[in-house]
Amino acid sequence: MIKKGLKVRVLTGKDKKKEGEVIEIDRANNRAKVKEINMVKKHVKTTKEKKGGIFSKESFIHISNLILIDEKAAKKKEAKK
Repeated sequence: MIKKGLKVRVLTGKDKKKEGEVIEIDRANNRAKVKEINMVKKHVKTTKEKKGGIFSKESFIHISNLILIDEKAAKKKEAKK
């Protein structure tokens, strides 16, 4: 089960084989946001309070395209080498 704060690897798409931490989960749509993965450009209009511009932010990725990384097993493999 993928939960917030766990480390995952992307299986498909433009960010294939990249790893990151889950920062948000949308259970209703089976999607998750992963830190520094699936970055999109967001155009923001200038207002009285905020300056506008083009900002990069994470977008949701389907949970089926993610796999949980077992950090304990990875550390054991490194220790054996």
